[in-house]
Amino acid sequence: MKPFLLLATRSEDEAADDEYAGFLAAGDLTPDRLHRVRLEAAPMPPIDLDAYSGIIVGGSPFNASDPVAVKSPVQRRVETELAALLDRVLARDFPFLGACYGVGLLTSHLRGRLDGTWSEEAGPTWISLTDEGASDQLFAALAPTFEAFVGHKEACSQLPPGAVLLATGQNCPVQAFRVGRNVYATQFHPELTNAGILTRIRIYREYGYFDPNAMADVIAAIDASVVTEPANLMKAFVLRFGR
Repeated sequence: MKPFLLLATRSEDEAADDEYAGFLAAGDLTPDRLHRVRLEAAPMPPIDLDAYSGIIVGGSPFNASDPVAVKSPVQRRVETELAALLDRVLARDFPFLGACYGVGLLTSHLRGRLDGTWSEEAGPTWISLTDEGASDQLFAALAPTFEAFVGHKEACSQLPPGAVLLATGQNCPVQAFRVGRNVYATQFHPELTNAGILTRIRIYREYGYFDPNAMADVIAAIDASVVTEPANLMKAFVLRFGR
């Protein structure tokens, strides 16, 4: 069976490794079935789409909507490389799942509107499937309404042309969409568990995803949440496209 490919951009080793572990667990994958490339560490190697079952792009400290002038050379390189890859993915309708940073990249690439209107602080939120989501081949595996973890400074405020809205949220109207039949993006994190987000907020405490002085309240909200459903999206992605 062909492996999946995770394209990661977190420079903090603990965060990068925890994200990888989260995708492995959520998809019931072993390391030989989920290859990882850390794009922040080195230029993207040649990627043969035919060697993979699908591509996953995880979250990132990068914001795709930031002005080019304030982006680091690494971010500019990463986004140039990912834009070229997205052209290939979209041309073939190749299986793709972009989470958080991934939804921003796809929105921007397809000329949707990406801005800070619907940012959400790190923590749990409620997600609801649209009618299209309830009948989608992946999202039908999820409950109609469920809790998920988010934490983002930018979000899709206008869908790209032709995109299908699959899920919405209490504080962010676009939580997931599909382009074509096989290209998906989510604002919420399908890989994050309660333990995973606690690790992430500790690492990114000073990055502006929440008020660091209110960390005790953020932790309390996480501890009070029951977030298990999003992993079913990863499982559905693997079951549908694994080959």
